[in-house]
Amino acid sequence: MVVVIGCVVVLGAVLGGFTMAGGKVGALIHPSEFVTIGGAALGALILMSPKKVLVDLVKGMVQSLKGSPYDKRGYEELLQFSYELLKTARRDGTIAVESHISNPHQSSIFGKYPRIEKNHHVMDFLCRALSPVIDGTVTAEQLPKLLEAELHVLEEEHHAPLGVLSKTADALPGFGIVAAVLGIVITMMHIDGPVEEIGEKVGAALVGTFLGILMSYGFLGPMAVRMEFLGTAELSYFRALAGVAEAMATGVAPKVAVEGACRRMSSEVRPNREELDQIYAKVDAS
Repeated sequence: MVVVIGCVVVLGAVLGGFTMAGGKVGALIHPSEFVTIGGAALGALILMSPKKVLVDLVKGMVQSLKGSPYDKRGYEELLQFSYELLKTARRDGTIAVESHISNPHQSSIFGKYPRIEKNHHVMDFLCRALSPVIDGTVTAEQLPKLLEAELHVLEEEHHAPLGVLSKTADALPGFGIVAAVLGIVITMMHIDGPVEEIGEKVGAALVGTFLGILMSYGFLGPMAVRMEFLGTAELSYFRALAGVAEAMATGVAPKVAVEGACRRMSSEVRPNREELDQIYAKVDAS
């Protein structure tokens, strides 16, 4: 919703200023310019991107429209889940959570937290992180390095779609110039025509440059920045998940682990003392 509002504001400001200055919106509508610029940008995007990057880019843009799932409510659910899982492991032993990790969709713990259970990326990461702890195949000292390596790969996979989207945004003004040059070529072919016809074709050529710059700085560039913020939020969430696995491996008290996770959160999503006590109370009462 925020992205849609932003796009409407940008477009409204540009068209509003244009009409206030005496322009007619119809003068900006030239389908041939849209085809030239949009087609060239899409072709360049496909040319430079592997299939996975294109898929991740589409998913990232859709997620930008929907908004980040890693909001305050999502972090509260994560803290509550972490406290319950760590409390179970501390009370009954690490082996007690094996059935929950081996079959999370049938787990009574995971089932209480739909935001975690329905996010397969979160589920996969968490199960891969906790499985070696439960199996005893890694030590508490080895686990942070393994998780950091996986987080590093995750960060690189976030940057790849951002890179191609940013390069496409940077190329749009150039494609706008290409469209404008083609428009001037067409104008020269009709140079012996009426003045009105020549003026219309020159205007269409200039619209190409206008569209290229507007699409670059007004839409795709800001979209890339928004996707970067969403990627940062997701990476922070996965670091919190890694902290859950490390806490289980080291055997620290559940409340100590949750308190440590809270201090690594941004002020926007960090629960206050009253909210944190409510999280503890919900788990203790279950």
